[in-house]
Amino acid sequence: MNAASSWIADFDGLQRLAPEDRALLAARAQRMELPAGATVFSPGAPCGVYLLVLTGSVRVQMIADTGREIVLYRVRRGESCVLTTACLLGEEAYSAEGVVEEPTVGIAVPAPVFDDLIARSDAFRRFVFAGYGRRVADILATMQAAVFHRVDARLARHLVERAGGPLDVTHQDLAVELGTAREVVSRHLKAFEKRGLVRLGRGTVEVVDRLGLQRLAAAAD
Repeated sequence: MNAASSWIADFDGLQRLAPEDRALLAARAQRMELPAGATVFSPGAPCGVYLLVLTGSVRVQMIADTGREIVLYRVRRGESCVLTTACLLGEEAYSAEGVVEEPTVGIAVPAPVFDDLIARSDAFRRFVFAGYGRRVADILATMQAAVFHRVDARLARHLVERAGGPLDVTHQDLAVELGTAREVVSRHLKAFEKRGLVRLGRGTVEVVDRLGLQRLAAAAD
């Protein structure tokens, strides 16, 4: 395997491509190095590439007319972006925003190459739709939690999952993760602090009583 196509081995399913299809990807796909904070795509922008992530993380989030944000999912090592896939298949513009969370290396497959491989390669179609199906399930779970589960329980679960020392995170950051208002998050965090579950600082949240938070998080199940 040459250097240009070595990235293909990092994606389960692409190794099954026919030699000519691997050669096409190696020749036409472009390697991208993206700094933290970079915007990969934004609402209304046309979709011209199929996005794969080699290392790092891209956060995909939606912003409502009210200005409220919610994180839909993240694209990490060895994953593809379901929104990009949907836009390419439906020939639609992006409806959400993709932001680089940490220095990220990605692979951009031009839309004509994506269309060509979707039309003629069973292995490529299976790879694309397997990733698509997993991501749709994740998004539905996110939406279900935002609509049906209590914010305090979801906040407790989020803090437990990220615990391991003081978290460098603002109340606004947590609100975006949970798809709620900053004021709501602040109110619950202050209540957590009064109960001895967390300790709040400027731009930080420290888990003090992990077990207590776990019991509260169980209410989200």
